[in-house]
Amino acid sequence: MGPSEQIIFVDVASMALFDIEYELLVTRLKSFQLTTDKAFNFTSSPSQPQYFLYKFPPDVDSVIIKVVSETVYPCSVVSVQDIVCPVYDLDHNVEFNGVYQSMTKQAAITVQKKDFPGEQFFVVFVIKPEDYACGGSVPSSIKGKGNHTWNLQRTKSLQVTIVPSIKESDYVQAMLFSFLSFLSFYLGSLIVAFVHYVRVQRKTSAGRYSPDDGSGTVATSHPITTGTPEGSSYGAIDESSSSGGRQLSSPERGPPHGSDTDSSVEEESDFDTMPEIESDKNVIRTKMFLYLSDLSRKDRRIVSKKYNIYFWNIITIAVFYALPVIQLVITYQTVVNVTGNQDICYYNFLCAHPLGVLSAFNNVLSNVGHVLLGCLFLLIVLRRDILHRRSLEAKDTYTLEYGIPKHFGLFYAMGIALMMEGVLSACYHVCPNYSNFQFDTSFMYMIAGLCMLKLYQTRHPDINASAYSAYASFAVVICLAVVGVVFGKNNVWFWVIFSVIHIVASLALSTQIYYMGRFKIDVSDTDFGIFRRAVMVLYTDCFQQCSRPMYMDRMVLLVVGNLVNWSFAVFGLVYRPRDFASYMLGIFICNLLLYLAFYIIMKLRSSEKLLPIPLFCIVATAVVWAAALYFFFQNLSSWEETPAESREKNRPCILLDFFDDHDVWHFLSAAALFFSFLVLLTLDDDLDSVRRDKIPVF
Repeated sequence: MGPSEQIIFVDVASMALFDIEYELLVTRLKSFQLTTDKAFNFTSSPSQPQYFLYKFPPDVDSVIIKVVSETVYPCSVVSVQDIVCPVYDLDHNVEFNGVYQSMTKQAAITVQKKDFPGEQFFVVFVIKPEDYACGGSVPSSIKGKGNHTWNLQRTKSLQVTIVPSIKESDYVQAMLFSFLSFLSFYLGSLIVAFVHYVRVQRKTSAGRYSPDDGSGTVATSHPITTGTPEGSSYGAIDESSSSGGRQLSSPERGPPHGSDTDSSVEEESDFDTMPEIESDKNVIRTKMFLYLSDLSRKDRRIVSKKYNIYFWNIITIAVFYALPVIQLVITYQTVVNVTGNQDICYYNFLCAHPLGVLSAFNNVLSNVGHVLLGCLFLLIVLRRDILHRRSLEAKDTYTLEYGIPKHFGLFYAMGIALMMEGVLSACYHVCPNYSNFQFDTSFMYMIAGLCMLKLYQTRHPDINASAYSAYASFAVVICLAVVGVVFGKNNVWFWVIFSVIHIVASLALSTQIYYMGRFKIDVSDTDFGIFRRAVMVLYTDCFQQCSRPMYMDRMVLLVVGNLVNWSFAVFGLVYRPRDFASYMLGIFICNLLLYLAFYIIMKLRSSEKLLPIPLFCIVATAVVWAAALYFFFQNLSSWEETPAESREKNRPCILLDFFDDHDVWHFLSAAALFFSFLVLLTLDDDLDSVRRDKIPVF
């Protein structure tokens, strides 16, 4: 026997009661070794699995095994195994060794040379006797029949191609591109800040900076309250022409200058619980035409401390939310690496580049934009906050008495939320699947909610929601989203309950907005007289005489908003979308866009103008969001389907041979959110020289 010859033993067993004859045919397999960049076609069946050898070329460190088939079924399994004996090529043991994927029409596995000491491996193809694992079912023609052997004639034609993957230099190039692209935003911000500084210095030196009285003419500098101390009611107008009505009573005017800002006398409850202040609120907030001075009467330091709670609370929420998330996704990734089961995570396997323990590093890296731009937004807000504090310390009359009151707590919270969206999206993409999708959407809900709160706070600084009630509402929304993901697929009762909650919440919020928080329900009225009075008001105002709404602009916004929300509720009840988390996010985004459009329209109706920077940000926001949404709807995977069905949607990389469509969505959505935040930050800069009793509330 020569050195290249081997002895093969063949054992044949039979349960026949008598001796039978058999014939053994041994043929030589000519195409056993696969070659790089060369497609190989073959057929396989449950009784005839196939496996082939591949050896790494010297200059290749990683390869992608691409397998395609023209038919969906029969369901098959693709496995990559080390060179060991025996080869696990049967349906019941193919999962015992190496990495594997279930497959219908397409599969892709990235293999690195460092994982195979011998620099070679087997590619194993097994046809399963049934299609349950790939989303199929037993054919209806054989249901109910026993002892069927319908795995006969289950052959599948396959084509396998092994191509080199990217090199280390491509990883470096992708990381440089990601960081430099967003660091360019820092450079642009520095240039804008420098130009703004030069312009302010020129205006200051020329003495041309004078406030506007609201009618387009330049007014002389006269304080709203002469000698106003720093902590006084910065929005109260001490003139007979003031739309704010009478002056605040002495408790509302705040402590004298120099008092301790942390003193208990500055608690908001000390002001709001006083009867005369409640009466004052009812008189002012129910006027037909409101101005900013009417809704900015509280002590500036009290209100600022109230909004700073948003910032500190979101940091606490972020820490407690992110730590278990990070721990969970590390566990997911460890399970994938140990078991080799690539059906656990729903990657785009045609563009999943591993690095270290991460199976799809590109999906994680592409979220760096949210973190970098969130940090940049915090720096921009910090700069504005510092300049505002300096003006207050200098007792600048324009800062105290003109323009929109500056409170930065919500802006800081928005910046933290943007950074956390990047962190949690990266965590989700470590192993995207059905169980952890809420990680990717939780802070999206919070971002949309915070933006709406900030937009409302701009002209309603005294009556905006507290941080505690706002975050409690977000918690309810996230709970509803989780319940919807778990139970909302085909459960009609869930959709009925959710639609009722949605409509009732819309009506309750609309009532509070329309009456500026002055609508109260007497819970002590045990005979339900409140409902009889409500019916009488509706009858007299809507049917008997059909009177014009007292606050027409608010009514138009709320009617349109309720129509949109009711449409969402009806759509959900009728169609019951499978992706409930995205459905909820769509509700938030549509409400935010509707409110922003209303705000801008009302701003232009009030003869206010858009300065170049906010106008540029609005255009940039619209353009970047349009591009981002295009890439968002390029579905590359779906955890609503089986892993094999999800892989049918996989597509190759489109950017630098490293990033796919969803990675581009991450890049563009980060930029779009950043520009959206800048719109809210700069939208009312044109009012900095307008008296607060001339700024309308809408």
